[in-house]
Amino acid sequence: MTKAKKSDFRPNDFVVYPAHGVGKIVSIEEQEIAGLSMELFVISFEKDKMTLRVPTAKAVESGLRSLSTPDEVTQAMKTLKGKAKVKRAMWSRRAQEYEQKINSGDLIAIAEVVRDLHRADDQREQSYSERQLYEAALERLTREFAAVSDTDETTAGKSITEVLVGRVVAA
Repeated sequence: MTKAKKSDFRPNDFVVYPAHGVGKIVSIEEQEIAGLSMELFVISFEKDKMTLRVPTAKAVESGLRSLSTPDEVTQAMKTLKGKAKVKRAMWSRRAQEYEQKINSGDLIAIAEVVRDLHRADDQREQSYSERQLYEAALERLTREFAAVSDTDETTAGKSITEVLVGRVVAA
C-alpha cells in the first residue's frame, strides 16, 4: 500500500477511509476548533449519507489512502479465487479478526474475509453475525472495485459473484 501525503488528495478524488470504505473528497476547508485553525478534508460517503471531516495533517495517520491500483484489484480478485482458509478458533475470535481486516481498509484483507465467509447454496447456513461480516466486507470490496474500474456497483458486484461462484464450481 502506498503512503500518500496530504497534498496527494484533491477535491473530487475518491479515497478509502479504513472504517468507512470508499468516499469522495468534496472540499478542503479551514475550520476553527478549540481556538486552533485546522485544514480539513471533507469526505462524502454517498451510500451511507455521511460526511466525514479529517484534519489534513492527520489524514495519512488515520489511514486515509488513495483507491487501490488496478493491479491491487486484480490481486484481490485472485485472492477471492483461492480456497477459503477458516481457522479452528472460536467464532468470537475469528469474528474479531474478520472485523479487523474489514476495518484495516486493505483491499486484499477484505477480499480474504469475503472468500472465507462466502457460502455456496449447498453449504450450511450462515449465522447472523457471519452474514453481517460477509456483507460488510463484500460491500467494501464492491465499492472499491466499482470506483477503480469506473463502473457501477451492480456490475462490480456481478463480477465478484462470478469469481466466487466459479471458485466453488472449480473446487
